[in-house]
Amino acid sequence: MENKPINRIKVMLAERMVSNKDLAEMLGKDPATISKWVTNTSQPSLENLIEIARCLKCEINDLVRTEPRS
Repeated sequence: MENKPINRIKVMLAERMVSNKDLAEMLGKDPATISKWVTNTSQPSLENLIEIARCLKCEINDLVRTEPRS
């Protein structure tokens, strides 16, 4: 079974041309935390997903993988 990323934060950052550092500053978070989210090493809380969506001007659904694992 292949492990697929749980979140799509990296994809949305690239689409919006926003860096990890920029997002960290917008959220008031440590850049290392953003890096962990982007690499799917750890996952943001629902509250943080809401804030990320607000900062990136997207829907929460855009940040989360919805297709089932294979």
